[in-house]
Amino acid sequence: MPEQNFPYQRLFDFTQAIFEKIGCSSSDAKTATTSLLSADLRGIDSHGVARLSGYIRLWEAQRVNAKPVIKVIHETPSTAVVDGDKGLGLVVAPFAMQVAIEKAKRVGTGWVSVQNSNHFGIAAHHAMMALQHDMIGIAMTNASATVAPTFSVDKMLGTNPICVVAPAGHQPAFVADLATTTAANGKLEILQRKNLSAPAGWVQDAKGNNSTDSNELKKGGALLPLGGDREHGSHKGYALGAIVDIFSALLSGANYAPWVPPFPAYLAMPEQQPGKGIGHFLGAMRVDAFRPAEEFKKSMDHWIHGFRSAKTVAGEKQVLIPGDPEREMETIRLTKGIPLLNTVVKDLETLAGRFNIPFIG
Repeated sequence: MPEQNFPYQRLFDFTQAIFEKIGCSSSDAKTATTSLLSADLRGIDSHGVARLSGYIRLWEAQRVNAKPVIKVIHETPSTAVVDGDKGLGLVVAPFAMQVAIEKAKRVGTGWVSVQNSNHFGIAAHHAMMALQHDMIGIAMTNASATVAPTFSVDKMLGTNPICVVAPAGHQPAFVADLATTTAANGKLEILQRKNLSAPAGWVQDAKGNNSTDSNELKKGGALLPLGGDREHGSHKGYALGAIVDIFSALLSGANYAPWVPPFPAYLAMPEQQPGKGIGHFLGAMRVDAFRPAEEFKKSMDHWIHGFRSAKTVAGEKQVLIPGDPEREMETIRLTKGIPLLNTVVKDLETLAGRFNIPFIG
């Protein structure tokens, strides 16, 4: 499917203007745009500007509050619960991560669970806020139920991503950002736009049979936990997704399991919701709460160098460190622009017309 490349700044200005049009303050619109486009820069196209119209539809459905009063509703010296007031998760999560960082500055670590939020984009953007403070960062979120646990046909969990980042010295930071499913739902959406099949092990049909139909979720099927099936460790992916749900929602009072609100605004909200909105969990750990930061970063450099020097299998040049592909992609896209599928461009053109904003194309 044809693509067009757009300069980052032009996409940024357009996206920020859209968020301001729905009522976001200039500051919140900038925060939301930075969060959203971090996905495009890092090559996670499924979670970037392609989802902008989805956020606007949530606002239209009155499921997103463009002017939230985000606040801490419970705290101890090292922990807090944040209520996002139905705000964009793209804004709520950075607020919560900053709370975690400030607590870590004072007492060594900070842990924040969030309720009453919405989809927060990619976890890496929020976790990486800790790096500039010589902290280890953690970010995770639950999501609407698209995943069947091992041995089930019922969708009970979301893709529930986890991100852990750690600073290094001369080497780039370690950034592990992963869904707890074999593939995120956004990957399926990209395949659907390209009319391609899904790889084996990504989805099952409504009866629990393996499928390669990228439209399977629309037919009652489900995503599979990391591992794909029991023989390949899907029970471990299921357990990881459950951990994210517990940390993000049961600690904060957000919705969990099949009661998490869906991202597509056209889908009905689950009945008898036990909590408020979507839940996140953010953490920051000051490295020098354990050992001197410079010593740790020197060790991280040595650790990373060791892995990069590991003998590779035939045909591969080097062992990658988590975060390498995304970092390299960011460098390329800041220079050459961000590629958007024509279907995404048309979607943005529709938004531009509706809000009377000149389109960037």
